[in-house]
Amino acid sequence: MRAPDEGKDVLTASTNDTGPLSYTIGDLAKEFGVTLRTLRFYEDKNLLNPRREGMSRIYSRRDRARLKLVLMGKKVGFSLTEIKDMLDLYDLRDGQVTQLRVALDRFTQQINVLRQQREDVDQAIADLERTVAVVSGMLREKEKSEA
Repeated sequence: MRAPDEGKDVLTASTNDTGPLSYTIGDLAKEFGVTLRTLRFYEDKNLLNPRREGMSRIYSRRDRARLKLVLMGKKVGFSLTEIKDMLDLYDLRDGQVTQLRVALDRFTQQINVLRQQREDVDQAIADLERTVAVVSGMLREKEKSEA
């Protein structure tokens, strides 16, 4: 499956899209490269709230935007609980000031976490490269002595 909306900025996930007014579960699964089970799981976790028409789930543009934000949040390392907390702030009546402040703070914190993880990975790679060099040298010496 392809990566969801690769290269697009998450801020384009507004509810003012010019696309369809509603989507089926299959539409969203295909568009974002996720399984139907994933979408149902997100619904169970109250991350998405499609309306029901008989046995069918009908997703709104708002649900599509929320899904895009959920997937972006997961991609950058937020837990589903953290993502839900941020999404729930959209429902507050004080406009979007609170939501934007909280989101900005959490995004900044996550950037710091990711930078630290990158440093840790870079250090682990350097350590492994040194180990490979030492073991390669030992192997060459053993092969020379056996020849």
